[in-house]
Amino acid sequence: MPAFLSFLAERREELLALTGQHLFLVLAATAIATALGVPLGIAMSRSPGMARLLLAVAGLTQTVPSLALFGFLIPLPFIGGIGARTAIVALVLYALLPILRNTYIGIRQVDPAVREAAQGLGMTDTQLLRRVDLPLAMPVILAGLRIAAVTSVGTATIAAAIGAGGLGTYVFRGIARLDTRLILAGAIPAAVLALLVDGLLARVERSQRPGRAGALIFLLTLGGLLLLPLARPREGALPVRVGSKNFTEQVVLGEIIAGLLESRGFRVERRLDLGGTALCHGGLLSGQLDVYVEYTGTALVDVLQRPARGNAAAVLQTLRTEYARLGLTVGEPLGFNNSFALVVRAADAARLPLGRLSDLPAHAATLRVGLSGEFLERADGMKGLNAAYGFRFGPPPREMDLGLLYPALVANEVDVVVGSATDGLIGALGLVVLEDDRAYFPPYDAVPIIRTASLADRPGLGEALALLSGRLDAATMRRLNHAVDGERRSAQAVAQDFLEGLPTVRP
Repeated sequence: MPAFLSFLAERREELLALTGQHLFLVLAATAIATALGVPLGIAMSRSPGMARLLLAVAGLTQTVPSLALFGFLIPLPFIGGIGARTAIVALVLYALLPILRNTYIGIRQVDPAVREAAQGLGMTDTQLLRRVDLPLAMPVILAGLRIAAVTSVGTATIAAAIGAGGLGTYVFRGIARLDTRLILAGAIPAAVLALLVDGLLARVERSQRPGRAGALIFLLTLGGLLLLPLARPREGALPVRVGSKNFTEQVVLGEIIAGLLESRGFRVERRLDLGGTALCHGGLLSGQLDVYVEYTGTALVDVLQRPARGNAAAVLQTLRTEYARLGLTVGEPLGFNNSFALVVRAADAARLPLGRLSDLPAHAATLRVGLSGEFLERADGMKGLNAAYGFRFGPPPREMDLGLLYPALVANEVDVVVGSATDGLIGALGLVVLEDDRAYFPPYDAVPIIRTASLADRPGLGEALALLSGRLDAATMRRLNHAVDGERRSAQAVAQDFLEGLPTVRP
């Protein structure tokens, strides 16, 4: 516990910033859901047909997994993209059902005798709503608001996968790096925040003064709507928006690029730990990212849908030609090839024995494989690998998040995992990489991908990025990854140390 508290004290500034981002997402989403849900709930109480339709649509939205919903929203104009705006839209959709339903039920449950008495006194429909229906329905409406707000606190942790920030950033980092401190640093404040929100709204819900409760809803709605413009990109500003995928090496590379650009006077926005290749590539095409590091084999097979090739120079030239048509520029290689790697425990490698991929078929019937869903779908993934080596694995592959592969291997939940050749945890955990002796995998040279328009709008950007050409060999990248995964250092600190060791990149 003292070590964890020391860790929190060390990260207090970042933790406070992430907590603020989390609160912003929850407040804005709950406010907008309230602004939409309460009036719609009132309209539903007057129209049973509308009630059935809207409740069905809102209920259907609840069945869509949060990551899938983010994926649906990202390509959409105006409401999609990377960052807080898309996260808020998704959270609003999840928060609508309890607010809609409770507003509708609360008004419908008002005693008809009370309403008849009010009408007998000559009240108009508007007066009846304002003086009778809403005050009597307020506890039920507030219960729906309470459910929506607490749900938003939990769901907002997933928003980190699309670059919206919040406490989920620590959770995703911790899972990817096997760092329990990071997981707890994100999970505990999120749980405390959920309890505080629940407790505060529970007190309001039990209030005997519905007018105050209505004022709270109004202020919450107004505050969220006033904060919403903060989720939009600032006009006229030209920061360099640096992206990365959601594993250690990518975050380190993102921090290296961000630190280099900052040292040369650029204003940088970090949009790291994004969900994967499609998200980063889409961010470039939509103009929400300016640069991120990609791997040539991934770009060739996954993005361009081309057959895998073994010639590194030919692959690079193909990428430059095809990406230019997309308005993207492929930078100079950073210096290392991060190919896919099949990894096993050292004890199993010695016992079976295993040293090359061609050694696996003899044991494949009993080996359990762990891999990411992306590898199952890739053209250079599991299907082609099975054909190239004649694998016939007995148990079906277990699909899991990238950050869980090595923990599953060490815990004997699987026997072989599909990782990357430069993963820092390979050395940290004493694992063994099997040689790709039939050269199945294409080259995966790390290269920066830049929006061509960004190079024109931000003078000196291309020259700054070119300073990293050839500076990172495989041994260096493994060392940097291990500093994060094995030594538990922050990716930003590791990147800064690397840049300080390169005097020629200083301004």
